[in-house]
Amino acid sequence: MLLDKSDDLIALAKSRQPRDRERLLMGVVALCERSGGPGVDERARTLIDQVFMALVVQTESDVRAKLAARIADAPWAPKALIDILALDGIEIARPIIAESPLLADTDLIRLMVEATLEHQIEVARRPNIDQNVVDAILDRSDPAALAALAHNETARIAPEGMTRLVDSSRRLPALRAPLSRHPKLTEALGLRLYAWVGDALRAALASRFQLDEKTLAAAIAQAVQDAKTQPPPQPAPAMIDTEQAAAQQSLVDKLDMAGQLKPGYLLRALREGKLSLFEAALARLGGLDAADMRRAANSDRPELLALACICAGVDRGVFSALLSRVRELNGERPGGGADGLARAMATFSLCPPEAAAENFRRIVATI
Repeated sequence: MLLDKSDDLIALAKSRQPRDRERLLMGVVALCERSGGPGVDERARTLIDQVFMALVVQTESDVRAKLAARIADAPWAPKALIDILALDGIEIARPIIAESPLLADTDLIRLMVEATLEHQIEVARRPNIDQNVVDAILDRSDPAALAALAHNETARIAPEGMTRLVDSSRRLPALRAPLSRHPKLTEALGLRLYAWVGDALRAALASRFQLDEKTLAAAIAQAVQDAKTQPPPQPAPAMIDTEQAAAQQSLVDKLDMAGQLKPGYLLRALREGKLSLFEAALARLGGLDAADMRRAANSDRPELLALACICAGVDRGVFSALLSRVRELNGERPGGGADGLARAMATFSLCPPEAAAENFRRIVATI
């Protein structure tokens, strides 16, 4: 049975070594691959979920990448784990987004809204994406994601979606070559595309649709007329890049709901250089406002970070290393130098946990 643990797995479970955690994680995967089909009872399924979630938050990114590659197409994988891996770094998320049968259209559309551009490109590349996912990609209209969609010949693109892609190719040359070969390109759309492409693609389109010279001349004349009567497409206004922060906040939400957001996760985020993930996780663990946490991290008051750590249950013994890593990732902020560190360390002794949140909010409001 799946619930029977071998002596080797029990020994690995007692170890604190990263390599042993990897071996344990892959050992559980092997058990699931042998026994994780439809016949697994609910108690075993719950154990699978708990074991994976408990292990994955302790493992390094290279181990999570191996796990993602191993379980990407597994129908037995815990859905909560798939959701978390899909929002992880792109090298980890890529096989999950491409292959997981557990990602529904709503999950893919959420990735288009919450995740980074790299994640959105992988959604656009996913085989056989449905029309509502295609529409979400078209609505966001990011050039890189549109190019990925144009290359995806298995995507279920409706005729109006193809029209939108071809119209976008007028301002985005990267779409033209894949669209000229796309199986859903009609003769009418091919004529529209013909007017905007170079000689090589024009020859390919003429051959594909057996277009005569009179028809081609009319298409070019119409394109010239359109260029005179329509204003040239304007570049999209510059936007503040909040994609990474939104993806990391979503990851924190999922870990919290799964009961796997622990103080130790903060150190892992910092080790991997994910400052905004650290801030989001610290704010959630401490019951503090995420915007206040950002202000605290950018201040010259490292004692604010100490107060947040007290709220979150972070041990005083790791704070010095934690602060050093935050400063390294954040342009030496929070400032204050050695004196600031001394004030922050004293905060652990002077401020009781029950008063830490109130003191944090009171002080950060003065910044």
